[in-house]
Amino acid sequence: MIRSLRRLSLVLGVLLVALLANLTYLQYFAAADIRAQSGNSRVLLEEYSRERGPILLGSTAIASSIPTKDQLKYLRQYSNGALYAPATGFYSVVYGATGIERTEDAVLAGSDDRFFVDRVQQLFAGRGVRGGAVRLTLDPAAQKAAYDGLAGRTGAVAAIDPRTGAILALVSSPSFDPNKLSSHDVAGIRTAYNAYLKDPGQPMLNRPLVMTLPPGSTFKLVTAAAALESGRYTPSTVVPGPAKLKLPDTTRELNNWSGTACGPGNKTTLANALAISCNTAFASIGLDLGADAIRTQAEKFGFGTSFEVPLRAAASRFPADPDLPQTAMSAIGQYDVAATALQMAMVGAGIADNGQVMSPYLVSQTLSPDLAVLANAEPTPFAQAMSPANASALLGMMVGVVDHGTGSNARIPGVVVGGKTGTAQQAPGQPPHAWFVGVAPADRPGAAQVAVAVVLQNGGGAAEVSGNKLAAPIARAVMEAILTS
Repeated sequence: MIRSLRRLSLVLGVLLVALLANLTYLQYFAAADIRAQSGNSRVLLEEYSRERGPILLGSTAIASSIPTKDQLKYLRQYSNGALYAPATGFYSVVYGATGIERTEDAVLAGSDDRFFVDRVQQLFAGRGVRGGAVRLTLDPAAQKAAYDGLAGRTGAVAAIDPRTGAILALVSSPSFDPNKLSSHDVAGIRTAYNAYLKDPGQPMLNRPLVMTLPPGSTFKLVTAAAALESGRYTPSTVVPGPAKLKLPDTTRELNNWSGTACGPGNKTTLANALAISCNTAFASIGLDLGADAIRTQAEKFGFGTSFEVPLRAAASRFPADPDLPQTAMSAIGQYDVAATALQMAMVGAGIADNGQVMSPYLVSQTLSPDLAVLANAEPTPFAQAMSPANASALLGMMVGVVDHGTGSNARIPGVVVGGKTGTAQQAPGQPPHAWFVGVAPADRPGAAQVAVAVVLQNGGGAAEVSGNKLAAPIARAVMEAILTS
């Protein structure tokens, strides 16, 4: 009898393990395929019978599930939905999941392998499966400052901690309300989704991560880094700075935005060329260095790499084989150079942190259903983009941009700020993009707590001042929020 009971217990145990393994497979590995099949209402009922875990900022939930009285037992809700939509994404009965809701689905749905014991305990206790939680790196004050600063204008803001790579702000404008896509009203969801798709402002486009635009003069930071790293330039090196530069092998001329020479005798220093954003100086430097040197430097800052934060960020690019005129234009962030706001924030961060570029990340912790920490993010170096000495020199040059150059609107009383303005020209008749990259505090290498990039798409005037007028105040507000939070 005892032997028979033992055999029965063993068989039941094996069956239980097999059942739990199958549930894990269905909920995690096969969930997307099953959802896509017709007649999957039973799957949805089961999926929405579980309390999906929250997405947290600190101890505050910005996405959570609340009980309902309809067939789908839980409803996903988002606090300040449009503010955090680029990070959270949405969780929809009709359209599945995007953003962190998608990349961290196994944790939030409770199907992660690390929750196996909890699932067994809940099963024996007669309770449903519970989801774990995800804590993000975003700073609420910085996020709000960026969102309010854009004020509905088309653009993006990305801010990171130079020391770790933690993403502190990730804002896209215009944005969308994920609550309209997470309701249980199928007709309403489809109406909202189609309206967002047809909106010319593309509110569901995650601009700071996937929108690549010419970075304009903010790319002069990369060209300056390449110049310093070559060993042939220092901040005090005298460089050409005429009002106009004839591009090689063409009849075209490149003008300075001011229409004047950048210094007496058509010459200036490298440091002053950055401070006043001298086009002809940096085009000349680009021709001297060559495209390969600038491309190599750009890649050390992250160009050409598609980062997963864990949301996938588009790779920024430097042209593969430009001719001489194209090289000159590329050196000032024009021609076929294109970058995301996240990438340009990484450039500023690398300069500020002794030349070391950290891999960006958005998730600081994953937690169990009981909010016990399962994993902490581990900051990871991406590359040593510059020597510490050259990074320190370039950081000082960035301070000059804000103190006595084109970036005056980024000044913060009592704080040393470094920055670079940018105005990326488009086709004739189209307004340029206004950029600003900022770091603070910038009084010494390794001291910066924030690096931020702001871009206003089609938002600038014709002159370099548009980056200072439009983008720099937003960057200043984000930096102030970080420094005072």
